[in-house]
Amino acid sequence: MTAVPRPALVIALCAVMVVGLVPLPPPVAPVPATSGAPTPAPVANFTAAINRLVELVGLAGSGILSLVWARVALSWFSNDVSKKVQAKDRARDALIGTLLFTAAVTGLFWGLAHWVITGT
Repeated sequence: MTAVPRPALVIALCAVMVVGLVPLPPPVAPVPATSGAPTPAPVANFTAAINRLVELVGLAGSGILSLVWARVALSWFSNDVSKKVQAKDRARDALIGTLLFTAAVTGLFWGLAHWVITGT
């Protein structure tokens, strides 16, 4: 008896594979102050360092996610029924991890922390 994959899971797997193949956009340059004063050098250096760190975390995380999803895919297309059952559990865990990672890299967590700390 073979299990037919659910369409939502197949779509999610395809979306994750596409997201893993698309490179991250370049970091956004800091917006200059409206008063016309240039941004102080230490602030610009710190911003550049943070943007680079986010880019490196995104690249490392994408590699880890691709390994996680590859393991799910190998188990999913196995002929062994027990491996397919394990693949369903792994797919759920991988999807949750992917969503959390995406929220972290896109700035959702940063925005939430900023809102909690500053109230704006």
